[in-house]
Amino acid sequence: MTDNDTHHHHRHLPPDPEYTAEKLQELLIQKGLVDEKALDEIVNIYEHKIGPQNGSRVVAKSWVDEEFKKLLFDNPTEAIKSLGFHGRQGEHIIAVENTNETHNMVVCTLCSCYPWPLLGIPPNWYKSDSYRKRAVKEPRKVLQEFGVELQDTQKVKVWDSTAEIRYLVVPMQPEESKGLSEDELVPWVTRNSMIGTGLPTEPK
Repeated sequence: MTDNDTHHHHRHLPPDPEYTAEKLQELLIQKGLVDEKALDEIVNIYEHKIGPQNGSRVVAKSWVDEEFKKLLFDNPTEAIKSLGFHGRQGEHIIAVENTNETHNMVVCTLCSCYPWPLLGIPPNWYKSDSYRKRAVKEPRKVLQEFGVELQDTQKVKVWDSTAEIRYLVVPMQPEESKGLSEDELVPWVTRNSMIGTGLPTEPK
């Protein structure tokens, strides 16, 4: 496995799907076919009620509950649903575990496929052309720019999120957090650590 190995099963999509979606949204609003306030409310729900804290709960539980951790890797969708997290954009999720040998990183090379029920709305950088291209070609350099320094012995595995399958990175638990409860661990798990562009950090 090399830094450039990427796992994906994309179907062919038109160029610039995000731009197309934005223009379609504007047109529907202009014609009165879509309520802009309703769209804003949906965004608010995903930002504040459905967001990274859900994914953080999943990871924190996997750190302290071996039975749940096994289920998370054997049947991730079922494990996640058992905590009450499910919905559109999260029907089929695969959990990938960071280890001392392998660091996982997620990208969507054709658009911005993302596990919304777990991580909320994707950050702008995740949707950018630069990240989508460079994450595949030079993942270590991209990780360094995010402040993630890996051991030379660690390989990087890049996963290509698709409309059919989305990925959740389960980061390694920091040694200094061992012994904490699930609730205490939740704030340690950052959004970027579940994409692979960050590491868990002690909350301030």
